[in-house]
Amino acid sequence: MTMSSDSPNQILLILDLDETLVHARSTPLPDRPADFELFDYHIYLRPHLAAFLREVNRHFKLAVWSSASDDYVTEITRRIFPPDASLEFVWGRSRCTYCFNHAAFEETGYTDYHSHYDYVKVLKKLKRHGYRLERVLIVDDTPHKAKRNFGNAIYPTEYTGQLHDNELPQLLAYLLTLKDAANVRQLEKRGWRDHS
Repeated sequence: MTMSSDSPNQILLILDLDETLVHARSTPLPDRPADFELFDYHIYLRPHLAAFLREVNRHFKLAVWSSASDDYVTEITRRIFPPDASLEFVWGRSRCTYCFNHAAFEETGYTDYHSHYDYVKVLKKLKRHGYRLERVLIVDDTPHKAKRNFGNAIYPTEYTGQLHDNELPQLLAYLLTLKDAANVRQLEKRGWRDHS
């Protein structure tokens, strides 16, 4: 996917994958089969995903950024996005920044390389590619992965395979209220469900 400069007409909407749009697990859920399988994972699509992606594709520039492996991110994106979706970029773990999680350290009192470091999505990287952060939104269920971007971040609830989940229609309604904002960083996004 190629990068393009920020257009004054559309905000760049960056979407996370795991537990935001899909749920992946090594064993199937006991109550239903997976929507598809990939790399030994059972993949469950969040309810209303197809309609959500169709609508955001009409109103936003779209991109995917996940902390999962690059090959997994590419393949999941290929399978879930509509064929007419023109993605600005598809980034995986190699584009994340690996950094120390101070909260995890404070909780345990010791440093563990595996549990005290996180892959973080640093939006400042987008500026090098011509994007203005005032016109960028990132949707991620894990706040610490977008912790340096709180002015751009919207945090949906974690999706773990529930059949009756209405987060995406609520999120879409809220995103549509932001699509023409001149500066998304100035808008309060905590409690976004109250505004959708």
